[in-house]
Amino acid sequence: MLRQMIENELNSANDNPIIDGDNERVLHGGHFYGGHIAMAMDSLKTAVANLADLLDRQMAQLMDYKFNNGLPFNLTGAEGGRKPINHGFKAVQIGISAWTAEALKHTMPASVFSRSTECHNQDKVSMGTIAARDCLRVLELTEQVASASLLASFQALQLRCRSGDLSMSDLSQPVREMVSSVGGQFDFVNEDRPLEQDLRRFVSFIQERHWELYE
Repeated sequence: MLRQMIENELNSANDNPIIDGDNERVLHGGHFYGGHIAMAMDSLKTAVANLADLLDRQMAQLMDYKFNNGLPFNLTGAEGGRKPINHGFKAVQIGISAWTAEALKHTMPASVFSRSTECHNQDKVSMGTIAARDCLRVLELTEQVASASLLASFQALQLRCRSGDLSMSDLSQPVREMVSSVGGQFDFVNEDRPLEQDLRRFVSFIQERHWELYE
């Protein structure tokens, strides 16, 4: 729907003269008002930010031992005496929460902040550029949330399988394929290690539509 709205407006003319040089005509119409873009971007960023919020809530449940049905604190893979000094995905979950909060902050609709300018010549402006920039930022943040959530979910599945509570045969075919694909690019976190590069790599997979990761 949003794509159709944008394509319709890109192929339309609605303000200021258009010069038709071939037919030597001046047409009263143009394409200077970006209100349709603003409405589309404000709608899209809200829809996408809701996905980040959903993933954030799921990660909060997954990481908390009071709600995750027996998984270790913060999905740590360490055992024995090493377990108390390892933090697992604690920092990742904090990151997810922060990115989600920023994404939700950007959902304030830019289109309602019109400012009069040029001595009221432009008395109603669309704020379309700001809405588009906000939307891009929400998309980037949600990609980060999705990347981190994917790795945390992979860790949780591996923990279940290692404890004997779950086997790969219990999973659906798509989930097994996901686990296999992620496992080819990401090592189970036994001991705390920097995860920034892993997270950046999986964000790039999402951005580049690296379908091999999900098929």
